[in-house]
Amino acid sequence: MKGTRATAAVAVGAALTGVAACDTLPLAMGDVHAIVVSASPELWAEVGETAFTALEGSVFTVRDEHAFRVTYAEPTDSAWAGLRRLRQLLLIGKASDPWMAAPLAGLEEPVTPPQVVQVDEVWARQQLVTLLVLEEGTGSGEDADAVREQLPDLFAIYDGQYRQWVVNRMFSTAPDTALARTLRDDHGFQLIVPEVYDYQVQDSVHIFRNDNPDPSELIRQFAITWQSPVPESVGEDEIVEWRTRIADQYYDYPQFVNRDVIFAGPGDFGGKEAYSVQGVWQNPPGAYPAAGPFIARTITCAGQQRLYLVDAWLYAPSRDKYEYMIQLDEILNSFRCME
Repeated sequence: MKGTRATAAVAVGAALTGVAACDTLPLAMGDVHAIVVSASPELWAEVGETAFTALEGSVFTVRDEHAFRVTYAEPTDSAWAGLRRLRQLLLIGKASDPWMAAPLAGLEEPVTPPQVVQVDEVWARQQLVTLLVLEEGTGSGEDADAVREQLPDLFAIYDGQYRQWVVNRMFSTAPDTALARTLRDDHGFQLIVPEVYDYQVQDSVHIFRNDNPDPSELIRQFAITWQSPVPESVGEDEIVEWRTRIADQYYDYPQFVNRDVIFAGPGDFGGKEAYSVQGVWQNPPGAYPAAGPFIARTITCAGQQRLYLVDAWLYAPSRDKYEYMIQLDEILNSFRCME
């Protein structure tokens, strides 16, 4: 049945009462990262360019790419009846605007504009409609200012929900808790991966790999190893050199790191000293032409006298990579050392 959904940055009303049974609605079309925005043409003329930039976002994988694909649709156009069946809609307007009526109709509590609310399954199943409700009686300049003020929060809402969707999808295959226990009990560290990952140990390098459905299309791989005792200092150069040695010996192909595209810096990881390097790897000249993003992180576990290297990399040619970068980050953040 339909209902409101809480968001991190805004207040929302109480649950909707069902207007139509869910099984009478068609299935929503489109991708979860594709957002159709609808607002009056006059308002969109003022805020559209800013809204595109803010809502699409920018993430770095092997290059800058958009987190979301945003399209504008005029709500009074004849095509709107079909477009409103898409999976992700963002409707901007006043409560009195006709395109806002259906999703607002069943709210049990009043909206206090300007306010963001989210409603499930208005015109289609598995649909999420986000509404930015503007104040009545305000002029176009005030409406445009209100929209611009809400854009950062709207992106944060979409990004947070997309990240949760990615994690839920990744763990539709159950987490490999048996492997996590074995790693913890036998090797002193833990990593949580879905059961679909293959696991092997070569010397002291632990490799976790998911190359489904086809390694020519998609590979997600992690490697964990360590140095002991902990060196006095470690930075970008040492991590890249360490990673290169591991790739040369234990990966299917050596991986040359493009030093022109690197983001690096120290940080805190669960209260432990860490240093992360993110960049682009590519196979060396003469090898199979392949490239992709990587994240290499060292974590100092003083109680074990170990400096761990956790290296995550992705091969996903001709695909949007943001979803898979979220997966890498989620699994990287599951690392723990047992002290």
